Amino acid sequence: MQIVRTVIWVLLLVALAIFSYANWIPVSVRIWDNLLVDTMLPAIVVVSFLIGFVPMWLYHRASKWQNARRIAALESAARAAAVTPVQPKQPVAAPEEPVSEALSSESDKPEPHPGAPLP
Repeated sequence: MQIVRTVIWVLLLVALAIFSYANWIPVSVRIWDNLLVDTMLPAIVVVSFLIGFVPMWLYHRASKWQNARRIAALESAARAAAVTPVQPKQPVAAPEEPVSEALSSESDKPEPHPGAPLP
């Protein structure tokens, strides 16, 4: 992936060099009513490119840094959770009920057949 990025930057620089050579003419730029700047056309193109590129590049780097910090925090939390042993839960004691009453209450209610209609 690094080679693709390098090739793209080299192509952009070659295109800029060709453009600069073909358009090396002085241009007057009026910034305010009384401020007039005489510069070459390629300088205006480069400055315009940088005005658009640099803020977006900074935003990209900041979001990449923030996401890297989030991922690192989540990975460390997952590592800590994986290392910490889970304590088994204590079984809940069943309420004390005499065996004879439990059997009689279950036997009083006949179980319906699974395919039988409801009453």
